[in-house]
Amino acid sequence: MLGVSRDVYDRMLAHAAAGLPQEACGLFAAGSENGDVVAFYPMSNAANSETLYEFDGAEHLAVEKQAEDAGLTVIGVMHSHTRSTAYPSPTDVAQATRFDPLGVWHYVIVSLKHPEPALRSYRIVAERITEEEVQVRP
Repeated sequence: MLGVSRDVYDRMLAHAAAGLPQEACGLFAAGSENGDVVAFYPMSNAANSETLYEFDGAEHLAVEKQAEDAGLTVIGVMHSHTRSTAYPSPTDVAQATRFDPLGVWHYVIVSLKHPEPALRSYRIVAERITEEEVQVRP
């Protein structure tokens, strides 16, 4: 289960929509109290693509430092799918397997396929995809 504050949830949806027609992306972080996501860091899509996302290395490091300085831990990545459902693509699975082999991170996908955005979260371990419940908290 992934707990997300209402503010972070709304910011993820807004960032996904603002990124159109490209995929949008960012990192999110949790505090130590209950593990809920309390911060979202919108990032630029270095791939400038409608079908994949890529982080700029320097921007990624800056976000990690910003979270650490705030006493938070980055626990996952959010990205959008502009024309498909909120389910990890083969590229998403390959990236997760390569960069997070222990399956520590949460992978949030916002689908913009329909007028109403859909946000879902997954854990990906050894190419196995498991959806997890997302609870939006006040």
